[in-house]
Amino acid sequence: MQKLRAKDVRALKIGAACVGAIVLFLLVSRWLEHWKQVRSSISVVQSKLEAIDLEKARQAGLTSVVPVFEMPEKEEKQKFLFRNALNEQFKKAGIKSEPLRVLTTGKSSLGGHKLLRVQCTAKCRFTQLLDLLAKLSENPYMVGVEELRIRCDKKNQQDVQMDMTVSTLVK
Repeated sequence: MQKLRAKDVRALKIGAACVGAIVLFLLVSRWLEHWKQVRSSISVVQSKLEAIDLEKARQAGLTSVVPVFEMPEKEEKQKFLFRNALNEQFKKAGIKSEPLRVLTTGKSSLGGHKLLRVQCTAKCRFTQLLDLLAKLSENPYMVGVEELRIRCDKKNQQDVQMDMTVSTLVK
């Protein structure tokens, strides 16, 4: 190998600097292109969010449609709260029910909470039953209607015998 002259060393240094500048230019240009895409996607998302922005009155109307739910309490307290709320709903619908019966609590797959079932039996008019069913979602402790049996009176078909099992979650 021959020794490199000063002129050759300088040419190699300039060449290496040019290669480094080219690589740096390619990396920066790719990064800028990616940054442009990110900025455009951010602007698209922001425009969608601005389109979603609702007036307060319209937003209040939407939140009134969403059912209310209270977090489960200890079993005794939740049983009391749920039965009181359910009795209030029966009164508002004009239904006189027999005393509510609490069925055994069972393990549920809902976050390790137990499912407490309450059985209701009542005689009422069919329209009262429909009113009750329409308003059940307003009960903040209610999880669902597990069972509903309706038997019509043979003499007056508007009078019905109702057996309903509803459930709530307890700790």
